[in-house]
Amino acid sequence: MAGCRGSLCCCCRWCCCCGERETRTPEELTILGETHEEEDEILPRKDYESLDYDRCINDPYLEVLETMDNKKGRRYEAVKWMMVFAIGVCTGLVGLFVDFFVRLFTQLKFGVVQTSVEECSQKGCLALSVLELLGFNLTFVFLASLLVLIEPVAAGSGIPEIKCYLNGVKVPGIVRLRTLLCKAFGVLFSVAGGLFVGKEGPMIHSGAVVGAGLPQFQSVSLRKIQFNFPYFRSDRDKRDFVSAGAAAGVAAAFGAPIGGTLFSLEEGSSFWNQGLTWKVLFCSMSATFTLNFFRSGIQFGSWGSFQLPGLLNFGEFKCSDSDKKCHLWTAMDLGFFVVMGVIGGLLGATFNCLNKRLAKYRMRNVHPKPKLVRVLESLLVSLVTTVVVFVASMVLGECRQMSSSSQIGNDSFQLQVASEDVNSSIKTFFCPNDTYNDMATLFFNPQESAILQLFHQDGTFSPITLALFFILYFLLACWTYGTSVPSGLFVPSLLCGAAFGRLVANVLKSYIGLGHIYSGTFALIGAAAFLGGIVRMTISLTVILIESTNEITYGLPIMITLMVAKWTGDFFNKGIYDIHVGLRGVPLLEWETEVEMDKLRASDIMEPNLTYVYPHTRIQSLVSILRTTVHHAFPVVTENRGNEKEFMKGNQLISNNIKFKKSSILTRAGEQRRRSQSMKSYPSSELRHVCDEHVAPEEPAEKEDLLQQMLERRYTPYPNLYPDQSPSEDWTMEERFRPLTFHGLILRSQLVTLLVRGVCYSESQSSANQPRLSYAEMAEDYPRYPDIHDLDLTLLNPRMIVDVTPYMNPSPFAVSPNTHVSQVFNLFRTMGLRHLPVVNAVGEIVGIITRHNLTYEFLQARLRQHYQTI
Repeated sequence: MAGCRGSLCCCCRWCCCCGERETRTPEELTILGETHEEEDEILPRKDYESLDYDRCINDPYLEVLETMDNKKGRRYEAVKWMMVFAIGVCTGLVGLFVDFFVRLFTQLKFGVVQTSVEECSQKGCLALSVLELLGFNLTFVFLASLLVLIEPVAAGSGIPEIKCYLNGVKVPGIVRLRTLLCKAFGVLFSVAGGLFVGKEGPMIHSGAVVGAGLPQFQSVSLRKIQFNFPYFRSDRDKRDFVSAGAAAGVAAAFGAPIGGTLFSLEEGSSFWNQGLTWKVLFCSMSATFTLNFFRSGIQFGSWGSFQLPGLLNFGEFKCSDSDKKCHLWTAMDLGFFVVMGVIGGLLGATFNCLNKRLAKYRMRNVHPKPKLVRVLESLLVSLVTTVVVFVASMVLGECRQMSSSSQIGNDSFQLQVASEDVNSSIKTFFCPNDTYNDMATLFFNPQESAILQLFHQDGTFSPITLALFFILYFLLACWTYGTSVPSGLFVPSLLCGAAFGRLVANVLKSYIGLGHIYSGTFALIGAAAFLGGIVRMTISLTVILIESTNEITYGLPIMITLMVAKWTGDFFNKGIYDIHVGLRGVPLLEWETEVEMDKLRASDIMEPNLTYVYPHTRIQSLVSILRTTVHHAFPVVTENRGNEKEFMKGNQLISNNIKFKKSSILTRAGEQRRRSQSMKSYPSSELRHVCDEHVAPEEPAEKEDLLQQMLERRYTPYPNLYPDQSPSEDWTMEERFRPLTFHGLILRSQLVTLLVRGVCYSESQSSANQPRLSYAEMAEDYPRYPDIHDLDLTLLNPRMIVDVTPYMNPSPFAVSPNTHVSQVFNLFRTMGLRHLPVVNAVGEIVGIITRHNLTYEFLQARLRQHYQTI
């Protein structure tokens, strides 16, 4: 594998060409793990399955619709609202659980270590203090790594995976109960273990798992617990609840229900409507106030006071009453904010570039090795972090004079300090009386408390301390994100950016003489710039920060800073979550295609080599198709033959298929005849006279002529390939690509369900004798349908016939071969499709489009081929 050399080749998409190499198409590079040799980029994998957001309007579903009335519809909607409320409450309780134990373990650790440091500073036994701190941190991190070994998808923040799920990609195991347990317990051990990670990111993943699992009332981990709950047995409902759960996770983490709603809208959900917006906002509000109610009651003993809206609270920004010249920000400050946005974008792009290189190194050298190596890597990161924190606090920290303002601060800061379960938020390690260690104050506090120090502490931090803290935190946070522990990135980014902003404020105050600026505002803008440069979110992040600060006047500077940071970072690389999505090879669809992609049409990107089934197919053929392919849907087709009357006489199976085709073809004259027949039943003699006069005399002759015109397609007769045979590799080009009339789509899960439940009939019987399955029976095994390889073939008669027509989707979305790619892309993404048939003007299927055919890499390859043919 030949990668690019040099940082520019790694970081910039437009300068990753370090040598002339032969270009390859994505089809040549879809083997798992293989990368593009020119850019060292991992191409989207084909083994990811998409969600079925489109409804399958088959006979079982129509039977449910027939029994549906307004009363049942209102009951269904009421149950959905109750589920949304329950998801919000449960997500808030998960956040409460994580926050409570993080505070408990952190208080225990810092209490023991602080006592030891104060004693050993005089006795000269600081090595013992280091060993105590190492003992706590390594133990907690080891437990977090073990939980990730149990469920590997619990590693990281989970936001890239949830983003993929909301985009329509089914990531295996991402919303399971075991994942939630490992995530919740793992993140509290990771944060308590002193790693530079946050618990806010994993809260989003936890909320999404709650949203996916709670409405199902069942779990693979708890198979013996079963509830007869017939609602929400589809990917469509599940994906809506995951959107609500993810939004509730954001709301619980930051106390930002509106920001959580916008996060679900901005970061993935391609299908959205007004009703879903209301439900998601209600779910976010439920999570916020549930967490707020319990946290306020537990920490302050005032139940119902609602003083702590989220896990991360920025406090209240206000100038001191004694300083009349102070303003939170002025119009002149906007210029500095823009510059900080540019610098934040550059720092974020650097962070993403380094983290991407580390992730690729782990994929090549750590992940292929035994799982114990991942645990050892996590322990190594914890060891280095602990030593750096202790040594930096002891050697690099400066003893600053403790002024009265630094001890008092404003009221909101006093409230937050009182809520912390540590002795003091200002650390005096290794410093004489009436002074404090500024480096230890940042390192030996919980990250949330350190952020508040930078936002609201009136005492000074040395510029050298802030610069060293930023550099150390930047490098260690970049190394930590991606290790095999549950880890969030929001809080480390905010803390690192706040140090950068506070450094800028110190420089402007001390060296330029701008005494009017408010240091807390610059710390907030620095945090927004750095976080925006890493994650590249705009709308939702702006609202989240405004809600967290509870200061609407910060809306304009935060928005401008985030926009500038995003534009600057996008010039070099993608956001951190998009980078990790690409490293996993997930076929994520962006919001829209590039302009030049409209040079392509549906026929240029479709897959013409189809595996299909007939309306009436033998079991042996279905089993063969299902076992020899990995496709998740199959077109239901009939062949166009010139000598169909002869086939109808010779074989009952072929006769059934031809009869189905004749009955399913709709003509204008036939439809008019049907309407005329219904008009004849009208009691008016004039209408009956009109119908008889214009339609009745032509009925016998025209019917025969129209059917004959539709069946005789002027194609030469093809070999006698019976529909009970599977597609063969020995077929000629004419045999494989012969014209096929398209009737609908049927999913693999539906076919396997029909075989498992014995839905078939014998050749001597009529298809009316085939057993019928209800909608509840078809959806009973959702979301884990049986696998064809687990089917006991001895229980099946291979000569029996399956009529798939009642269970297929007869009216899926379809496009013409001449449809432009932008139209295809918008239809596919907006409607949340999984398969998009390409049907020509005479109703024949000529290809099929899936998610893989619309990825950026695939379209680029097709565009190159288009240019070569011009």
